[in-house]
Amino acid sequence: MTSTTSQATVQAEIRTGTQTGIQAGTRAAERPGGRAGTTRVFSAFQATGRLTLGNYLGAILPAVRLQDEAACVYAVADLHALTVRHDPAVLRARTREVAALLLACGLDRSVLYLQSRVPAHTELSYLLESTAYEGEMRRMIQFREKSAAQEEVRLSLLTYPALMAADILLHRADLVPVGEDQRQHMELTRDLALRFNRRYGETFVVPEAVYPRVAARVMDLAVPTAKMSKSSASEAGTVYLLDPPADIQRKIMRAVTDSGNEVRYDPAGKPGVSNLLALLAACSGRPVESPVHSSYGALKKDTAEAVIEALAPVRERFAVLSADPAELDRILAAAAARVTEETSGLLAAARLAIGLA
Repeated sequence: MTSTTSQATVQAEIRTGTQTGIQAGTRAAERPGGRAGTTRVFSAFQATGRLTLGNYLGAILPAVRLQDEAACVYAVADLHALTVRHDPAVLRARTREVAALLLACGLDRSVLYLQSRVPAHTELSYLLESTAYEGEMRRMIQFREKSAAQEEVRLSLLTYPALMAADILLHRADLVPVGEDQRQHMELTRDLALRFNRRYGETFVVPEAVYPRVAARVMDLAVPTAKMSKSSASEAGTVYLLDPPADIQRKIMRAVTDSGNEVRYDPAGKPGVSNLLALLAACSGRPVESPVHSSYGALKKDTAEAVIEALAPVRERFAVLSADPAELDRILAAAAARVTEETSGLLAAARLAIGLA
């Protein structure tokens, strides 16, 4: 993004990229096992950590908009959290929190369910493990990076790309919106689908990855050269969706800016100021290249107000869902039952194709 790129232009490019993907998905649906005329989208959200403003602007809002273009299915990937040491009680709480937040953000027009509530994920994962090779798994960049930082490496960390492939293939997904860091996993998913189809007969739709041409990239408020992350060691630079307004204001007012006092959009020369301008544009709709602030303090104040206002409806809807846990349970149980029924045919076909009685 350059200093002459307006927020409207960014949104137009995102929409263009989405439409291109939808058209590709419609063509993909005409393959064996596909559904001509209907594009099916699948994606999953990790259950680890608290969702951040970066997650909201970069992944959740695009998913909400995509509901108008395709049939969308989203999962809270709690099984993936088992690949590292975890606290079971915390995992259960985080899983429910993420699910409620996604519904509060607007994914209530999609099928949203908990991955672990649909046993077909683990069964299909084993069939794909029986199609994959050890060398493929060990070459995965994320496995090498994560295993190098752990004293005890769980076997599930090595094999979880097969589970990720199962998540996608189980739904006969045509399109899978992912970030660049998931490119290798998507390539493996396609390889496994093609290999299975070639060896055992046409069973899976081979999905297409959608890499956004332009995506909101929210940087850490304390370290503006690093991406805002829910796994950050310090919370000072991370805005969480459930942060109280006072905490949001404090974090943004303390955000690292740059030397000098000129307010302009220049990611390379002024990363801190540019991050604030990008946040303000994303949350208020103001053009990112047309700042009207005479000082960093004024920019921070406006940005804090815009972020607080943008997240207010999310917090309000989350509070309603949290106040009625039985209703949240009902929604998630109904979604899991629907997914179990809709994916039973694909699982049965995969079992039969690979030779199981």
